[in-house]
Amino acid sequence: MTQVLKADGNREPFKVEKLKRSLRRAGATKSEISDIVSKVEKILHDGIKTQEIYRHAFELLRDSDAPIRARYSLRRALFGLGPTGFPFEDFLARLFEREGYTTKTRVTLKGRCAEHELDVAAYTPEHSFLVEAKFHSRPGVKSDLQVAMYSFARFMDLQNAPICQEDTCGVKELMVVTNTKFTSTAEKYAACAGLALLSWDYPKHNNLHDRIQKAGLYPVTVLQSLSQSQKRALIARGVIICADLVAKPQLLRHAHLSKKRTERVLAEAEGLCARTTTSE
Repeated sequence: MTQVLKADGNREPFKVEKLKRSLRRAGATKSEISDIVSKVEKILHDGIKTQEIYRHAFELLRDSDAPIRARYSLRRALFGLGPTGFPFEDFLARLFEREGYTTKTRVTLKGRCAEHELDVAAYTPEHSFLVEAKFHSRPGVKSDLQVAMYSFARFMDLQNAPICQEDTCGVKELMVVTNTKFTSTAEKYAACAGLALLSWDYPKHNNLHDRIQKAGLYPVTVLQSLSQSQKRALIARGVIICADLVAKPQLLRHAHLSKKRTERVLAEAEGLCARTTTSE
């Protein structure tokens, strides 16, 4: 069986269903999936990098709708929310808001023994939690056991600390969120200690990928009709999600686009916001 080389340097057997699932999630049709899988299988060789498989599949999607290509590039697009972690924190806050929470970013809370700076605080009348965001600019970097243990210690110090004026806003949970993955030891420790983890593919259901797709909330970095510099210009001005552009098209003036290009960007953003796919 063909072995593929993952971004973290590990090898695993090529799983055709994994490729099919990612294409289905993006919204590709059955005929597109069948055609792409057939062509990808022809370039497979032992030790092929997962990035090469992705690039080839993405190139084969060139005739698909722009929103389909954008959804397929979602994982890579999250790496564009850098180089600092602030845009990623802001994106997470918007995601939790879409799920019904009120959020604050970059807050300072006093625990029993120390003061702590937290990336995101989220609360509803029924549930309140804090977020420790771990942004990585490369796919092979994982958040490890040390991150999990450090975060759990902070949670122990901050339990029931108020994050809003209401009595119901005592901290009930601390969630560590990363745009990449956790090591297996971090996952085992968190499961044992009762620490919430959220990564691209963890937990198996309702992970970060699933929640983004369910919310239909996409970062502007997925837009194929914008250059990297144009995306950075928007992010620098606090434009994080595609829905912002749909609601306020005038924000695109920061990207210095022609009228025709502006129309193309808006059409792509509207297509993404209007269509969601069912997570597999």
